[in-house]
Amino acid sequence: MPRWPTANKGSQDVLATALPQMALEQPINALSAMQLSSRLLGARQTEREIVDEDSGETRYQLLRRQVHARLVDDTAYLSETDDQAVRERLAELVNETACALGQPLDLEEGMRTVTRIHHELLGFGPLERLLADPTITEIMVNGPDEIWIERAGRLSLTAYRFETTDQLMQVIDRMVSRVGRRIDESSPMVDARLEDGSRIHVVIPPVSLKGPTLTIRRFMTTGLEVSDLIDHGTATAEMMGFLRACVRARLNILVSGGTGVGKTTTLNVISSFIPEDERIVTIEDAAELRLRQRHVLSLETRPANVEGRGQILVRDLVISSLRMRPDRLVVGECRGGEALDMLQAMSTGHDGSLTTLHASSPREAISRLETMVLMAGTELPTPAVRGQIGSAIDLIVQQGRLRDGSRRILSISEIYGVEHGEVQVQELFRFEQTGVDADGKVHGRHVACGRVPRRTADILACGEDLDMRIFVAPDRPSGPDHPRRRLADWVPETLVTSPSMEPGERRRRSDWLPEKATRMSLSRSKRKAS
Repeated sequence: MPRWPTANKGSQDVLATALPQMALEQPINALSAMQLSSRLLGARQTEREIVDEDSGETRYQLLRRQVHARLVDDTAYLSETDDQAVRERLAELVNETACALGQPLDLEEGMRTVTRIHHELLGFGPLERLLADPTITEIMVNGPDEIWIERAGRLSLTAYRFETTDQLMQVIDRMVSRVGRRIDESSPMVDARLEDGSRIHVVIPPVSLKGPTLTIRRFMTTGLEVSDLIDHGTATAEMMGFLRACVRARLNILVSGGTGVGKTTTLNVISSFIPEDERIVTIEDAAELRLRQRHVLSLETRPANVEGRGQILVRDLVISSLRMRPDRLVVGECRGGEALDMLQAMSTGHDGSLTTLHASSPREAISRLETMVLMAGTELPTPAVRGQIGSAIDLIVQQGRLRDGSRRILSISEIYGVEHGEVQVQELFRFEQTGVDADGKVHGRHVACGRVPRRTADILACGEDLDMRIFVAPDRPSGPDHPRRRLADWVPETLVTSPSMEPGERRRRSDWLPEKATRMSLSRSKRKAS
């Protein structure tokens, strides 16, 4: 029963006037009303009521503190401190402590208590249940009181929370320390990964004003197959067949898109087309790629130590990887000067390389590449940079996330050189949105653009079977049921048709104006000047 901490004077006066009259007419109802008013007006709770309301959480907190103290003392002298040994000892201590407190637990409650204490002391606290849910793709912690999740592309606030900011910081320290990273006030931001491959990003005060923030980007443990992308509507079988032929023919592919649109997932699927007998070197800030080939070398950047030394950047790893005799070079994401080294590697014999970057369209991806090349510190002229891009990149796969949370390949474009100082791009496939239903689900289809790739001869020369019919654009019917109708279908007829004119008559502006419209005239001197 909820209680009001304080009672106003008016409510007390009303009850003081009504209860005596009710006691004379309906004594039983008056007694119940007196008991109810006593509880609602903030009467003192009995000891039994306090125990009933708070006994569960209070008993757990008391049990946890005592178990924690005994566990620290015991594990300090254990020769074996692995997770399984600690969990077994924790179950024994929970049972002994509960019996000592005179509150023995049944089997189900005991297992829940052991799991909860284990998660808080040695795991990730309230995040453990969320990490165990395979349908959750992202976990966002905004301070100790807010934990958001993304499921099926939609954000929602959960009921889980951390007890204190210190508990959240302990979980963060536990995560980053397992991969040799550190976080403190001198280094308030860090990128790391979990054992299952999930990527984490942490920002703590004083940079974060809302308290410690934690973002966990999760990936499927098994990895998506080509058939999964087709079933989810990310791409069509024809598009994936074309990408497979391009990878096997050693074309350089750039996957572009915004944050959280599925670039890494698409890159993982595309990389599965690389033959098993090739040597692959992957370079990432935080290892996320999961290539299935046997001959794979994974390189990861390293931040500076406490003394500010020992930092290893993506650009350093790209330069080093060129000495490892790679058949394929896969860079998780280009963010800076490493773009120049990546383009040079693609242009100097390392064909078939793959990489990603953040951009909202293929044209913006090219512009971002130009900017990142200039970030390398070399004062290259713009024509030279564009020439490098035009000769190095062959395909741009544009990934996007629609308003309903679904992820689609929005465009596959080909780069075929530089003309008149501009990088030439032609779109081969695109996603056409046709509408949104009542539930907010986006409807559309992938269509070909009616253009044949310039590298078709190279793809066929490599022995790849490429059906040219997949590039034929579909018919464009026009009618009331088609989503993309002609302008005349949307504009009234009076605005589309022009006024009747005799053949050869000069069309004047006055012919398009209403009769009462003001006509502007120029003076003779101004007319001569013009």
